[in-house]
Amino acid sequence: MKQSPGFAHSYRWAVLSRIAAATIGGYALASAATVLLALIWPASRSQALLWASMLSFAVYAAAVIWVFCTRSAWRAWAGMVLGSALLIAMAWALSLGGAG
Repeated sequence: MKQSPGFAHSYRWAVLSRIAAATIGGYALASAATVLLALIWPASRSQALLWASMLSFAVYAAAVIWVFCTRSAWRAWAGMVLGSALLIAMAWALSLGGAG
């Protein structure tokens, strides 16, 4: 059974979009999680940043896995953008409240 050339191109673009969502969106999500965790971690600033940085590797790995488990590339991008925006908003609200 032969596939149409348009199907192959759209599939390749979808995979490329997921790869971009995993790298760019995963990095943004992990960075936002690092900032938020460093603000709420109950330790000194240097220890909080160290632990938050170590946990960010797990956040990044989970984000990459999630991107390739979603139904579509649009949903993957939406999850990365909304998740990052939520974490950034929470960190910003905490920093304005003087919890740092």
